[in-house]
Amino acid sequence: MKLYCWNTNGIRAAVKHGMLDWLEKQQPDVLCVQETKAFDPQTVLDETVLSPKGYRTHWNWPVEKKGYSGVAIFSKTEPDAIEKGFGIGAFDKEGRILIAHYPSFSVINCYFPNGKQGPERLKYKMGFYDAFLDYCDGLKKKGKNIIMCGDYNTAHTEIDLARPKENETVSGFLPEERAWIDTYVSHGYHDTFRMFHKEGGHYSWWDVKTRARERDVGWRIDYIFVCNDLKKKVKGAFIDKEVYGSDHCPIGVEIEV
Repeated sequence: MKLYCWNTNGIRAAVKHGMLDWLEKQQPDVLCVQETKAFDPQTVLDETVLSPKGYRTHWNWPVEKKGYSGVAIFSKTEPDAIEKGFGIGAFDKEGRILIAHYPSFSVINCYFPNGKQGPERLKYKMGFYDAFLDYCDGLKKKGKNIIMCGDYNTAHTEIDLARPKENETVSGFLPEERAWIDTYVSHGYHDTFRMFHKEGGHYSWWDVKTRARERDVGWRIDYIFVCNDLKKKVKGAFIDKEVYGSDHCPIGVEIEV
C-alpha cells in the first residue's frame, strides 16, 4: 500500500495548482489531507474533488469557524468505519481529526494545533497531543495496527529544521513539544521517514513570507508514524519536496498491510 499525507493549506488552492493531476499520477491507495479550509465540502467543492476517479472521500471540518482547519481522506477502498474525533468536544469541534478503520489497520489523520498564538493556545496544543496519544494507545490495546499521519506542527530534533538555535523559544520547537514526541515514540510508535533517512536537510514545510522554500530553509513537521507491529512491514518512506501547491509538500510511505 502507498499512503500519502499532505497539508494543502487550502484544498481549493492546491487543486488550482494541480493537486488532482498529481493524485492521478501517483495513485496512492490512501491520501490524508490536512488544512483543507473547506467548511461543509458538499457545498463548496465540485465533484472532481469530492469524487476523483477511483476514490471515495471522507471529510471533517470545524463546527464553529469557516475557512479554517479541516481534514480529508481519499481512499481507493471504502473503510469499514469512519470516526471524526476522539470523543472530546473541545478538540473534536475544530475538525482536525479523521480516522479510517480498515479490516487489518486503522489510519489516523490529524491536523495538530499550532501553539504560536500564545500560552493558552500552546496549552490547548499540548492537551490535544495527550488526547491523541490516549486514543492511539486505546486502539493498540484493542489489537489494532495503526498508521498515524499529519501535520504535527513540531520539529522533533535539531536535524528536523534548518535553524534550530534560532527557534529554541518558538512554538513548534519548544522543549515541551519535543519532549511529547519523545514520549509518543516511547509508547511504541515509529517515525517512518527516520527509519530510512538518518541525516538532516529534509523538510516538509517552508515559510511563505520569507520565501524560505527558495533557500530550502525549512522544517520537517509532517510525519507518518506506525505502531510496533507494522514497523517491519514498512518498505520505504519519502518526502516529495518537488511538489508545489502549498507551503507544505506531500510525504509518503510504502507498507505491507
